[in-house]
Parts: sequence; structure tokens; C-alpha cells
Amino acid sequence: MTRTRIGAGVVLAAAAMLLAACGSGPARGSGTTATPSPPPSATDTRGGHGLHGSATPAPAAPLRAGERFVTATMPKPYSPRPAAGGTDVYRCFLVDPGLTEGDTFLTGTQFAAQNTDVVHHAILFSVAPEAIAGAKRADAEDEGEGWTCFGDAGVREAAWIGHWAPGTDEVLLDPKLGYPMAKGGALIMQVHYSTLALDGQPAGSDQSSVRLRVASGERTPLVTTLFPAPIELPCTKREKGPLCDREAAIKDVGERFGRDSAAEVGALLQQCAKGRLRPGATQHCDLTSPSAFTLHALAGHMHLLGRSIKVELNPGEAGARTLLDVPEYNFDNQALQPLPEPVAVKKGDTIRVTCTHDASLRARLPLLQKLPPRYVVWGEGTQDEMCLGIGVAS
Repeated sequence: MTRTRIGAGVVLAAAAMLLAACGSGPARGSGTTATPSPPPSATDTRGGHGLHGSATPAPAAPLRAGERFVTATMPKPYSPRPAAGGTDVYRCFLVDPGLTEGDTFLTGTQFAAQNTDVVHHAILFSVAPEAIAGAKRADAEDEGEGWTCFGDAGVREAAWIGHWAPGTDEVLLDPKLGYPMAKGGALIMQVHYSTLALDGQPAGSDQSSVRLRVASGERTPLVTTLFPAPIELPCTKREKGPLCDREAAIKDVGERFGRDSAAEVGALLQQCAKGRLRPGATQHCDLTSPSAFTLHALAGHMHLLGRSIKVELNPGEAGARTLLDVPEYNFDNQALQPLPEPVAVKKGDTIRVTCTHDASLRARLPLLQKLPPRYVVWGEGTQDEMCLGIGVAS
């Protein structure tokens, strides 16, 4: 995922993404909240993560005034091959959506994974015309189709404009809102491939696509803003192994995803707990908004050990409110949830994100049973964890 902080999509340095792909779609329409489906059984043979959604987009809601559909596809098929000992590949692809008009806004997205056995999540980034050359250099310098991009889009000046995760379908907000798309600009499609469920079998190739709902005319610009919290989840009392040591686990994250990913663990701990380590199932982070913005929708993201996630505005103060509450987290339903009404966040307001994870699930989920137990920290892999609120703001 991308490294960021709160406040109208201001990009910082420090989080990483994400997600996964399966499941049913949320409710459509402005001001509609998706209803969470029941959490997967811990004895489910899929491990709560054996299906990766449909290769065919859900039926489209009718186009609204000024809108049209554009389909953008990965230029060539790509076959993910994780490094020795790994099961995760983060790959970025430059995609041309054919934007020939000015004042174009993205008002909806529906990603379609071609190889649903391995496509684990997708994030879409917009790239201005002047930044396309940098993306082409990254592509040319990395062997094979696309380029490796753990943590972000792998190039500067790329703005997050959409994502696909389990249970994610096209969610329509107020038609007066949209992500700005520059004339002559391009997309970067970041795809997380996971081969964990293949048991060593070849992954095959993938050539996924995305259906874009674009509109002409004036719109209020949207941005994506992220609310991360640390994960400090020790092994259970029944588990033993070298990766149950925190420092060994962090080193392992760095070996799989790079030094920036390992450094993210300490950065989150410093930002959210002033460096004070308090291992446990539940962690939170109080984030101070550096600027005013309006929040329109939220989604919560964790991995397979996630139990619950909550996002609150100014907790403990007069006028405090809960923005997102998922008491029984379902990995297969991470749909974006439009807020009943837009929420104004003022400069200096506190946004708290709280997550609870359960290490005992590792022994009960088939996809994790075969992996060595570990002290779980923030990481990009399926066996790692995240605690992340994903906001759509203006």
C-alpha cells in the first residue's frame, strides 16, 4: 500500500499496503452503508482467504449525467514469481486509460482480476503526464512486465485514487465528487500477488483490468487519506519458534520486503506510542489532523488475524463520534462504507484507529497453519498484519 498520513491525502513516509480480493459487493449509492457479512469460520477450508473474487465485474449501476465508462487493461500478461522462500509479489503496471479530455474526474472504479487464484489486492494511482516518463524508466529498469513496488507505486507524484479488496464493488458517492484525472495522464495499477494458497504449484499469468467511471465538468476533488496503527502481536503461549522473537520477526519482514518495510514498524510505534512498546492483541493510534477536510467514506483493512477495527473522531471529547465500527471483522468483506452524511474534520482534530488481532487464529486457519509462528508486526505479506482505516475525503 502506500506510505501516508492523515489530512486530505498528504503523502508522508510510513505505511504500506494491502488488501486482498474476494467476496460479495457492498450497497451502491450515495449515503448507503454496506452490511457486513458474517465472519468466516476459523475451520473454513479456504482459511478465510481461498477465493479472490470474480474475473467479471459486477453489473454496472446506470451512468449518471456526464459519466462514461472506460476500461483499462494491463498491457501484457504477468506471471508472479516470489523470491525464494516468499509468497508475495507487489508489482506495478503503467496503464493508459486514453484520457484525451481536460477536466475529467474519476467517479467510480470496478477492478476485475483475471487470475483469481493469485490476485490478492489492487490499488490504482493516477499519474500526471509529466510523471509518466519516470514510470516508464521504472518499468524499463526492472526485468519483465512492470516493476517491483512494495510499499507504494514505486515512482514519485502518484496519487491513490481507488482500490480493490475482498468484498469491494463499485461504490458511488455524490456525483458532484470525483478524483481529478489529468488530460494525457496515466494509471499505475499496483497488484499484490499471493501464492500462499498454491502449495508450490505454478501461479500462471495474469492480465487484470479495471472499469473506470469518468465524468466531464466541474467536480469537488477527492483524495485518499490513510489512518494506520501499529501491530505488536506476540506468539501465543502454545507457540514456539525463532520468529516469536520480535527483533527476528522484524528482520524477516525486512528480508522479504526491504528495509523501508522493516523501518515502518518502528515509525508507527514512535508516531502512535512515542516508542513505548506494549505488546498485545489490541493497539490504537491517535492521529492529529494537520488540516481541515471532509470525510465521505471509510473502509477498514487487516489481514487474516484481524478481529475488529474502529475509527473514531475526537474520542473522549464533547461531540465525539464513531466513524467506522466493524466489531466482527470479515476478511472477505472489506467494502468501502459511505458515511450517512459527510463529516467535517477540523485542523487539530484527533482521529483514532483501533484494531484487535487474534494470534490463536494462526493454528486454526489452513493457509497459516503451515507457516512458522511469529511475533506479528506491520508488514505487506499475508502472514503479516495491518491496521488501517482508508478514507475518501475532499
